Amino acid sequence: MALPDPPRRFSDVMLGERFMRHQKVELRHLEEGAELIGDFNPLHVDEAFAQRSRFKGRILHGVLTSAFMGAELGMVFAGTAIAYLEHGARFLAPVRPGDELAIVWTVIELQPKPQQGGGIVVAEAIAHNQRGEAVATAHGRMLVSDTPI
Repeated sequence: MALPDPPRRFSDVMLGERFMRHQKVELRHLEEGAELIGDFNPLHVDEAFAQRSRFKGRILHGVLTSAFMGAELGMVFAGTAIAYLEHGARFLAPVRPGDELAIVWTVIELQPKPQQGGGIVVAEAIAHNQRGEAVATAHGRMLVSDTPI
């Protein structure tokens, strides 16, 4: 993915602005994700077990769904992000291999922080799968500079 050129600055952001990305969930995300985070719950790594569960198949770790969502803010402010201050997610439905997530962030508040050389962008997100089902929501706060870092 290409970095924004020029990088997005705090002063460039407007209330109500939206940022969107698509993420195809692949089987490798479950497998590599389990290795990365150390969560080998059979709902994520054992198809036979997961088939007998209420989910009727393997599902993505919630923390990875959350990470896919948060990645968009990191990329929007690549080069000007000082710190991702806060991220919270709520999971509404299982995410499965093969799902295509549409993730939309909406800026809900801008908090100028002149002493930091920028401000805090507060945004909320929703992720839908290819069937239009909401699978997760998120809330994030990013400290963004007015000059490239």
